This record gives sequence, C-alpha cells and structure tokens, in this order.
Amino acid sequence: MFLLNRFLLIAGTALILVFACSRQAPSQPASKGVKNIVPVHGAYADGSSWSKVIEILQGKGYNVVSVQNPLTSLQDDVVATKRAIALMDGSILLCGHSSAGMVITEAGNDPKVAGLLYASALIPNDGQTVLDVVKDYPSAGGDAETREDASGFLLLSEKGISENFVQDLPPAERKIVYATQGPWGKKFLTEKITTAAWKTKPSWCIIATEDRSVHPELERAEAKMIKATTLELRSAHVSMLSHPKEVAAFIIEAATRLPTR
Repeated sequence: MFLLNRFLLIAGTALILVFACSRQAPSQPASKGVKNIVPVHGAYADGSSWSKVIEILQGKGYNVVSVQNPLTSLQDDVVATKRAIALMDGSILLCGHSSAGMVITEAGNDPKVAGLLYASALIPNDGQTVLDVVKDYPSAGGDAETREDASGFLLLSEKGISENFVQDLPPAERKIVYATQGPWGKKFLTEKITTAAWKTKPSWCIIATEDRSVHPELERAEAKMIKATTLELRSAHVSMLSHPKEVAAFIIEAATRLPTR
C-alpha cells in the first residue's frame, strides 16, 4: 500500500507539472524571427488603437512598444517613432496604421527595422507627401466629416468617427474612439518623406475592404507597388480594433519570417 500511494503521489505531481507547462506555453514567443514589435498609430487616433493586438502579442511573448505620436507634423511623428525604436534591443517589425504608413516608410530606414507592416495605410514613394499619395484616387467617403480648428488641426466629428472610421465597432466603443481621437496637424499633408524604406525592407499590407478613410483600391495599388504580402479583411478603417485576432496573427506570421540581426 505504501508503494502504491507513493507511485500515485509521484504520478499526480508529474501531471500537475505537465499541466502547468502547457498553460505557460502560449506566452513563449516563436523560436524564429523577430521578437520586437513597434506599432504606430495614425491620424485621429492614439496608441490605444493597437491595444487589443498588443495584448495578444504580449501573451505570445513578444516585446511591444506602442508609439504615442504627437500628430503635430510628419517629422515630429518620425522622431517619436525613432525614440520607440531606440528602446528595443534587437531587430524590429515596424507596424503603421493609416497616416503612420508615411511615418514608418521614413523611420523604417533605421538599421534595427527588419520589416514593415502597413494596416489601411498611406504608403509613399521617394519624396512624396500625403497629397501625392492620394491624388489619383477618389475620396473613400469620410472627408466630409473632417473639421479644422483655429490652430490648423484636423478632427473628425462624432458622426465621422461612428459612420466612416470605426463603423464596425459596437456603439460604446465608437464613443471611446471619438473621445480619445488625436487632433492631426494639417501641415502633415504637405510634408515629404526622403527615401522609402520599403524599397529595401520586406513588407506586409492589411487591406480593409470596408474602409471609408483610405480607399481600398488605393490600399491594393500600394500593396502591389511595394510587392507586399497581403491580407484582406472585411473591416472598417481600424481593423486592429474590430479584427484584433486576425491582425495579430498576420503580425506574428510576418515577424516569424523576418531574419534577426
């Protein structure tokens, strides 16, 4: 009886250890690829627009630093992004949403950046501005609800946020996005990037087919231009909030394929 009880005790302890290890396994990052992710938010948003994706990535063991852009100018956003890059130890996957596509195309020239991932983004070529990028495509429908204040900053009305920015989110979440939106400096529209980082870095693109801020056809043309690996989602402009699992999975796939330096 003593030997039987001892055997059962050892067996039970082993099962507990196996269970504990299996519970911890999802928090371990992939054994290959880049472990550092830097998400960058765009106009009318802040770093919380990536919050749902960040939670998933952290749960998988990735190191994540979300940029808080001032949105005062393209140059200021690039500087803020470079500060976040400097905090990371090792190679980085740099992710940009919306106008942050301009930002990561410039900041992505940093040698620590191994790859670029664009989500419903504006993607410039060398020497281009936002106005250059969008000039050959019709408005996606959201421009009518843009408001300019006396200081030259642009905002979206509550209707614009609810119907054209995050129309696929529950009403309560739309109100939060409206309350936390960041005023966008108008001068951003006419500032040029220097050299497009996507010319020397592998790139990925998320295309939101229900986007009313950046025209989906523009997003497709950009992805083709930069020869990006592409994911299409039936999503409004901020797919990170409405489809966080799919966005996180795409980021992990990209990070896994990147070589470390």
